[in-house]
Amino acid sequence: MESNESNSATGGKTQEVSVPPVEGVAGGGTSYGWVDGGLQGSSLGTSVIDPAKVHSADLLHVWSMPSTANVSQQEAPRPLEHVNLLAARNERESFQIALRPKVSWTSSGIAGPVQIQCTDLCSSAGDRLVVGQSITLRRVVPILGVPDALVPIDPSSPQINLLPGETTAIWVSLNVPCGQQPGLYEGEIFITAVRTDADLDLYVCLVSRAESLPKSERYQLYKELRTCLDITESRDNSSSEEMVQRLSSTSTTLRRLLVLPAFQDCQENNGLGDMMDEDVMNNVAVHVKLSLTVWDFTLPLTPSLPAVIGISETVIEDRFCLEHGTKGWYDALDHHFRWLLQYRISPFFCRWGDSMRILAYTCPWPADHPKASKYYSDPRLAAYAVPYAPILSCTDAAKNSLRREVEILKTESHWSKAYFYLWDEPFNMDQYEVICNISNELRTYTPDVRILTTYYAGPSGSELTPSTFEAFAKVPNVLRPHTQIFCTSEWVFGTREDLVKDIIAELRPELGEEWWTYICMGPYDPQPNWHIGMRGTQHRAVMWRVWKEGGTGFLYWGANCYEKAMIPSAEICFRRGLPPGDGVLFYPGEVFSSSHEPVASLRLERILSGMQDIEYLNLYSSKFGRAEALALLEKTGAYLGPDRYAHDHGPVDVMRGEVYRTCRS
Repeated sequence: MESNESNSATGGKTQEVSVPPVEGVAGGGTSYGWVDGGLQGSSLGTSVIDPAKVHSADLLHVWSMPSTANVSQQEAPRPLEHVNLLAARNERESFQIALRPKVSWTSSGIAGPVQIQCTDLCSSAGDRLVVGQSITLRRVVPILGVPDALVPIDPSSPQINLLPGETTAIWVSLNVPCGQQPGLYEGEIFITAVRTDADLDLYVCLVSRAESLPKSERYQLYKELRTCLDITESRDNSSSEEMVQRLSSTSTTLRRLLVLPAFQDCQENNGLGDMMDEDVMNNVAVHVKLSLTVWDFTLPLTPSLPAVIGISETVIEDRFCLEHGTKGWYDALDHHFRWLLQYRISPFFCRWGDSMRILAYTCPWPADHPKASKYYSDPRLAAYAVPYAPILSCTDAAKNSLRREVEILKTESHWSKAYFYLWDEPFNMDQYEVICNISNELRTYTPDVRILTTYYAGPSGSELTPSTFEAFAKVPNVLRPHTQIFCTSEWVFGTREDLVKDIIAELRPELGEEWWTYICMGPYDPQPNWHIGMRGTQHRAVMWRVWKEGGTGFLYWGANCYEKAMIPSAEICFRRGLPPGDGVLFYPGEVFSSSHEPVASLRLERILSGMQDIEYLNLYSSKFGRAEALALLEKTGAYLGPDRYAHDHGPVDVMRGEVYRTCRS
């Protein structure tokens, strides 16, 4: 789908453009855009353009890009190609449509508005994927100058404005339901340049009619318009009554003009409106042909790999002015939780205490509340955090509440998904001792409790030097049996995949011990991470790395941890001292519109894609063994190691296509 050559369409032909690279925010490996060399030889002239009479291909470039592309405002045009996609059932597959104006067709400072309309995707058997349900459109909005926020486009008015000399991207997502019939689904997306509003319609009519009128009639038209201008010009000494009288006189003059015979057909066409009729759309729209192959593999409802990601409750409280424990507070947390489940992640809410103690919980209601059962039993949840309330309050009431919570949950079938997250990156023996003491308390309630501990070094105060890799690798010996999920920073390994075996060698799977990983700040470019400005494949490769290294879970510290703000629509500011985008995977909808729905980032969509890739690799492993699946990941060039992975989208499609070819029924 992605061409290696940059072309610029002029007058229906293509010409080569010389393009220097543009660096991304994070430096090496993040070049994602090109400077447009400009357009020459336009045959449209300098007169006002009526987009209803000019094919949209003469007004703007349209081309498709894969979901891993960072389409910058300087992205140069490419040839438009047929979009071919592959998706399993219960999978979301996305791509982008890039738009760049060749000329302006308005006089209002923008290049002009564009309407995006999509048909349902239909199979030969009559099955379909419906626009607005299975097919969604979002506009890619830059953050810090880098494409990141995906702002929904209103399906009832799918229109956006293009700016001169800038490329705009539309993110198209196809969501395949679990019960969708396999087959080839086809449809089209229509891209149509349209007029701005009734004022522009009038302006176009006036100009076009004036050019064809006899000189005497043009002079009369000029006098009438000049009179309108004189009447409406502001005068400091005018009273309110005089201004009203002037406006009324102007209105009368303009109405007299509009009923002239020369403008009769303009009145007849005035009902065209924003939604183009089928004939006009077919005559002037750019057609993007779209094919989706839905195959007979269904992604499991419960992700094979738990990816637990934190949501700061304090950020929600501050930005939305909510008091802890109120109905509005519960509603806000519930809304965020349910929205994030679509990304195959298992959210947990969090509040930090002193010295990096953390209160982490998945359900804001106690276990005996009716809503708690719906939370914990949701099949989309791969793991859930149980709140250790005494972490912030050591009262008897808090301890009794904790005991009751555990006693209720341990009787449920989903108890195997439960974990306690008590301390974020403990670094000395005193903090390790606190974890051990809490573990002893919890194990009096149930012996099969699971405690997750994150760490990037060995503890200070132990026999080993904390800064050494040996001390890091020996942490399980210090925390056993008080931690079951040993969650290590990927930063420590760097590009040394061979060091993983030293960590795994220290674990005791027969005791229920697991190895998870996490990213926070590091690792940096060129290794996989979720910073703004990194390559799209670099974002997606985070999950490839987890799968290849053999981790059984993944943790990310925060999805909404931007700087404090006290109103929902406040500008988003990333926290000082952190790489751009670190700890932020979505934005408040109120920042971009009146909507209360969170706005996903490109990076969050790529996390979902990586999670879906894991299911493809697991399917391949179940058929041919893990060694063959590892070989597939490498021989396709998708992922060989932390600094050796695909920089473009082609190998991703090849890898997924091979799984489809060899594993379909």
